[in-house]
Amino acid sequence: QVQLVESGGGLVQAGGSLRLSCAASGRTISPYAMGWFRQAPGKERDFVASISSHADNTYYAGSVKGRFTISRDNAENTVYLEMNNLKPEDTSLYYCAAATGARPNGLVGKPYWGKGTLVTVSS
Repeated sequence: QVQLVESGGGLVQAGGSLRLSCAASGRTISPYAMGWFRQAPGKERDFVASISSHADNTYYAGSVKGRFTISRDNAENTVYLEMNNLKPEDTSLYYCAAATGARPNGLVGKPYWGKGTLVTVSS
């Protein structure tokens, strides 16, 4: 089916910015809603942001709204997560996902998952 590969993670100072990318192969992402999720050590995987297939709707977790921006470039088969004003609590393994729809708290349907990219924010 669709394969997803995240990139752009790394170590950044608090207050800094990173842009994560999710490159898809195998299928176009055009029909899919896309999302970003994160999992910190010892915690459950949480929703971060999602975007509908036509980018007419975007949704964000309250903890990141106003700081993070999800976007997509269907021609490049890539989804992005621009992260600004990063905080130590943003430190997590970030996962990209594709599913049938986007909703305020995640995605609709069983998603395809990437392997994740690690973001570490130092104080």
